[in-house]
Amino acid sequence: MASRSVHPKVIRNLRRLNSSAPSITAVPSLINPGRPEKVAKKPLQPTPTPSPPTTTADSASTSTSDFQLELDDTKRLFSSVSTPKLIKSASMLKISSYDRAADFGLWIMTSGLMNNPVVRKLVLAATEHTFYSHFCAGIDLEKAGRTVKKLWDSGLGAMLDYGLEHATDNESCDRNLQEFIRTINSTKSVDSCQVSFVVVKITAICPPSLLRRVSDLLRWEQKDKSLNLPWKLKTLPVFSQSSPLYHTMTRPPPLSREEEHDLELAFERLDKICKNSLEANKPLLIDAEDTAIQPAIDYFSYSAAIKYTGEEDDPLIFNTIQAYLKDAKERLVIAKKAADKMGVPVGFKLVRGAYMSSEKQFAASLGVKSPIHDDIQKTHNCFDDCAEFLLEEVARGSGSVVLATHNIESGRKAASKAISLGLERNNPYFQFAQLYGMAEVLSFSLRNEGFRVSKYLPFGPVEQIMPYLLRRAEENRGLLAASSIDRVLMKKELLRRLTSPDS
Repeated sequence: MASRSVHPKVIRNLRRLNSSAPSITAVPSLINPGRPEKVAKKPLQPTPTPSPPTTTADSASTSTSDFQLELDDTKRLFSSVSTPKLIKSASMLKISSYDRAADFGLWIMTSGLMNNPVVRKLVLAATEHTFYSHFCAGIDLEKAGRTVKKLWDSGLGAMLDYGLEHATDNESCDRNLQEFIRTINSTKSVDSCQVSFVVVKITAICPPSLLRRVSDLLRWEQKDKSLNLPWKLKTLPVFSQSSPLYHTMTRPPPLSREEEHDLELAFERLDKICKNSLEANKPLLIDAEDTAIQPAIDYFSYSAAIKYTGEEDDPLIFNTIQAYLKDAKERLVIAKKAADKMGVPVGFKLVRGAYMSSEKQFAASLGVKSPIHDDIQKTHNCFDDCAEFLLEEVARGSGSVVLATHNIESGRKAASKAISLGLERNNPYFQFAQLYGMAEVLSFSLRNEGFRVSKYLPFGPVEQIMPYLLRRAEENRGLLAASSIDRVLMKKELLRRLTSPDS
C-alpha cells in the first residue's frame, strides 16, 4: 500500500549519507532561528539528555536493593524552578486535581457561550495564561522552542507533540501531515539534541473510521487465518492468544476500492513523515488509542518500522504499549521476538493507559470481560513487568525503550533494575518520560540521579489545542488527582524559601 518508489535498501542507507535532502516546508530552526541547518548526517540514535544542573555523587556504589529516589531535599529537587513558577505549578495542580475543574472546562468549551465573540476571547485569554501555559509549550514552534530550551537548561529533554485532534477526511489528513513535517524539520538545528522525539498520531493522518475498518479486518484475520487481505503489508504481530476480539462480532466486508485508496494515502503520509524523520535524525513516538482502533495503529507502526530500519540501525519507530490492558505483556514479547527474528529494530514506549472508563463501559455493554486489569495493582505489576523485560532487552543490546510513568514506585523500580543490569544511567537506549507540567518530583529526582528524562510537550494554538487538552484531562483524571506528592513537596519548598531564603 505504501509508496514503493524508493527501494528499502536506499532508505536504510539514508542515515549514512552526508548529503541533505531539501525540506518539504521551509521552517525556522526550532532552537536557533536563522542558524544554518546541519548538513552532515549521522546514524539515527536516541538523542542525549543533558546532565543534571547539580552535581551528583558517583552512584556506582549504590546498592540496587536499597536504591531510593531522593525526595526529601526539596532545595535540590526544585533547584531549576523559580519561585513564581513553583507557585503557579502548585496552584494549577491543586485546581486540576478537582473533578469539577475538568467538568467545568468541558462544559464551557462545548456550550453556546463560546459562540459569543466576547466570551470566547475572554475564555481563551484566561485559559492561555493559566492552564494552557502550565501544560503546553506555546502556540507555535518558536514559542515551543523557548520552552524546549528552558527544559534543556533544567536538565530535561523534550518530546514535541503538535496538538492535533482526529482527522475526518483526506483534506484534514493532508493538513496534519504538513504540521508533522514542520515539527520534524524544525528540529534540524545544531542543538536539536534538546528534542528527544517527535510525537505522531496515526489518527491525524488516517481517519479513525478507516482505522476501525482495518482493525476489524485484522481481528477477523486473527480468528480466521484463511481471510485474504490483499492490501496488507509486512508487519509484526499485533495480537496475542489472549487479545480480546469482541469488537468484531461478525465477518466484516472487505475494504472498498475507495477505502483501499484512502488507506494507501494514509501510508504515503506516514512514509513522508518517516523520510523527514530520517533526514532530521529524529525518532518518532507513535501515540496509542482505544482498543477499537489500536490494532490498525500497531499495524501502521510495525509496518513502518520494518520498512524504515535495517539490521544495524537504531529504531526510527517507537510504538506504544498500554500496560493497563491484560494482554499487554504478551503482545509486547511476541512483537519484540518477531522483530528480533526479522532483524528489525523497533522501540517501545510503555505507558499505563488512558481510556479505562470507556473501555470498561463498552465491554460491559456487550456482556464481555473488560480488557483492562481488574485492579490498579495489577496494572502497576504489568507495567513493572514490561519495564523489566524491556530493560533486559536493552542490557543484551537489542532494545530501546521510553518508560512513560508518573508513578514514583515504578520509576524507582525501573531505575533500580537498570542499575542491577549494569546499564549506564545515561544509556542512550532507555529513558523516562512524563507529561509537561505534571510529575515534576519524579522527573527531577530521576534527573538528579543521572537518568535521561524527557517531558511530553504539547504545543499549538490555544483554540485548537484546548479540545485536545480537555480530552486529556478527562482521560487522566486519576493522574491529576494523584498529584498530591508534587503539591506537598512544592509547598514544602516554597515554605523553605520564604523562611530560609539564604539557606
